[in-house]
Amino acid sequence: MKTIIRVAFLPLLLAACSSSHATHPVSLHYPHARRDKTVDVYFGTRVSAPYQWMENMKSPALHRWVQAENRLTNAYLAKIPVRGWIKQRLTQLANFAKETTPVQVAGSRIFFRRNSGLQNQSVLYVQDSPSAKPRVLIDPNKLSPNGSIALADFEPSPDGKYLAYALSKGGSDWETVHVMDVATGKTLPDAVRWVKFSNIAWTNGDNGFFYSRYPKPPKNDRINDAVVNQALYFHLLGTPQREDKLIYRRPDLPRWIIEGQVSENGRYLFVTLVNGTSTHNELYVANLGNPRRPNVTAHLRPLYTKNDAEYAFVGIVGRTVYLQTTLDAPRGRIVAANLSTPAAVHWRTVVPQGKGVIQGAALSAGHLAVDAQIVATSRLRLYDLNGKKLRGVPLPTLGTVTSVSARMDSPAIYYGFTSFLYPERIYRYEVRSGSESTVFKPKLNFDAAPYEVRQVFYHSKDGAQVPMFIVSARGVKLDGHNPTILYGYGGFDITITPYFNPMLAVWLELGGVYAVPNLRGGGVYGQKWHRAGMLGNKQNVFNDFAWAAKYLIKNGYTSSARLGIQGYSNGGLLTGASITQRPKLFGAAYIGHGVLDMLRYQDFSGGALWAPEYGLSSNPKAFKWLYAYSPLQNVKQGTCYPPTLITTSWDDDRVVPMHEFKFTAAMQHAQACANPILLHTTGATSHIYMPLDKQIAQSADVWGFEAYNLGIKQVPAALLKSAAPSATH
Repeated sequence: MKTIIRVAFLPLLLAACSSSHATHPVSLHYPHARRDKTVDVYFGTRVSAPYQWMENMKSPALHRWVQAENRLTNAYLAKIPVRGWIKQRLTQLANFAKETTPVQVAGSRIFFRRNSGLQNQSVLYVQDSPSAKPRVLIDPNKLSPNGSIALADFEPSPDGKYLAYALSKGGSDWETVHVMDVATGKTLPDAVRWVKFSNIAWTNGDNGFFYSRYPKPPKNDRINDAVVNQALYFHLLGTPQREDKLIYRRPDLPRWIIEGQVSENGRYLFVTLVNGTSTHNELYVANLGNPRRPNVTAHLRPLYTKNDAEYAFVGIVGRTVYLQTTLDAPRGRIVAANLSTPAAVHWRTVVPQGKGVIQGAALSAGHLAVDAQIVATSRLRLYDLNGKKLRGVPLPTLGTVTSVSARMDSPAIYYGFTSFLYPERIYRYEVRSGSESTVFKPKLNFDAAPYEVRQVFYHSKDGAQVPMFIVSARGVKLDGHNPTILYGYGGFDITITPYFNPMLAVWLELGGVYAVPNLRGGGVYGQKWHRAGMLGNKQNVFNDFAWAAKYLIKNGYTSSARLGIQGYSNGGLLTGASITQRPKLFGAAYIGHGVLDMLRYQDFSGGALWAPEYGLSSNPKAFKWLYAYSPLQNVKQGTCYPPTLITTSWDDDRVVPMHEFKFTAAMQHAQACANPILLHTTGATSHIYMPLDKQIAQSADVWGFEAYNLGIKQVPAALLKSAAPSATH
């Protein structure tokens, strides 16, 4: 990836760190991107689209341009002194064993993933009992030499006899499901293809599983091709996929997602129908009869079809169904419904809406375990089936319950827990006795004692109070000189909770500050908070983010010149909109796989699934708000934008790379100062998957780029002398 670069660099200690702090800058010479005269017309508004040709991923001119952009970016990054140290230190800190919360089945087998430290993918293990020696089931690192084949998902059969596992090329959302005999480790002939946005739901007789798939996409356009007409099927073990039974489809709702779930007792199939990424859904049920010989084509009966709230199946005891719902409870509640009289008027509230937002619930040993969050920090509580609160499960500190594994026939739950300064640990909690044991405790070479996590509250533009985590050194000097990273998301009802990332530890060692606000559009206060940042209210998200920056500056944490922003996916939309709306507020920006063309996102891959969150440009009302903030359409010629690094992948079939391509070309064409606008495009990775070696390399690129442009020109001498701190967790 090396060639002649038409670029001149400053001496390494003199590069510009922001638009207002550029000292003797030297402009980059960007690869030429052809601009044509394409114009789209929306309700009488003419919208110039000079880079629309970049939507054609087969274009030789596009590939040449992307290759040239990569060469330019690699040359720039190679001259950042701190980047090499970041990669070295991050490699050291990432080299510790990690495990996931075990998946329980009937009997005593458990399944979990483990990474010894620097493996590109975690290895899947099985234990025949909690005290048995683990054995390897699938080592995905052996499936491809460069980590390009991902172990995307797995689901053991109810008794653990079989394992269904999904593989994807480059981490694509397209998956192929295979089946393994757990006792022998042999893979069976079964192969189920064109699976996307699906779970795997086994029947209790081990005779097969329900799954969701789309029609086979065109061979030459499996990245961009819009996905429509998902359907629920049943695969009978030992038969070819062409004989799979069609269970349910809705051709009248081609963009909706269909998902099946079998009750733990094996008697019922619950089918969820949801409009893309909406937080509302419909729910149906079928009585499968004998769990050992289920009637998989049994009639589906509608339970809740108004699409007016969340109706999530938790479990069933007899004919009493336990549901997690937001009906008349925007922060969630748990209710009990009888299958004979399922209407909401007959519900019995088990756990009422409370201060926290319910994230999930599970039945365990005749109890109900409820995972809730209060201002983005977890609480795990036990109730009896009548709703009496029994006790809370003690958590180590304020942080995040990452997952809960429970079964009605199991005496224990497993759960994972993490925080900003606390790598994930796995615990086993005995439901009846309340005793707890540590299943897995990581060990890494990082001393967290000098650092602290604070949660502050600030007022946004319209007065809304927004919570924000700030991670920094204890007693950090509030003199406005701290290099600071502000990370945000703000969408899809997602709450950003405390989590451990080795890169954060590296940043703290460099003297950095890290801030995470829970913007509107997320779910920190439930559905009202979510709705306040979606559709026509999306501008609230960008305002919340800008006012988080202003809070950090006003309170002396940092300054505009030393404030970098980061966002990924919907968060990439956030950072893209932030720099196009307020280019002088930030000293550097990272846009990762962002949704940047809000007028055409719905035409590619699964983009239309996001319509409930964003709205569609084909609607005149939605067009107005989308056009007002869409990053691509709001790049202004002659503006000095902050140093910006943009990443994507040729294999991202969720947020397709045309977003980054068009936005980069527009930004480079418009840039009025020497601040770099750089694009890096990878392959054999996707929107949600990247092998660990590439994760480390990209993290060093992103954080090194921002560190350099926020004023960290060299690694402090003290860090160079001590390659690894002595304290451990």
